[in-house]
Amino acid sequence: MSEAIDTVSKKSGGGIGKFIRETREEMKKVSFPSAEDVRGTTLIVIANVLFFAVFLFLIDQAWVYIIYGIEWVINKIAGL
Repeated sequence: MSEAIDTVSKKSGGGIGKFIRETREEMKKVSFPSAEDVRGTTLIVIANVLFFAVFLFLIDQAWVYIIYGIEWVINKIAGL
């Protein structure tokens, strides 16, 4: 445990100014998507959400139909 604390304390030095400089350097390396890319991926996400919402709704309705069918058969067998 003390080794980890020693390592952290040795690496920390330079203060907030060094942190800000290093952050700015790293931010220069970041590439941001264009507005067209964001629009395209947003449309893809919306289309996928709608597709899976409809798909899962239909699967759910099919299971309801199957369960009611099984219940009907059991009631007919049991004479209820």
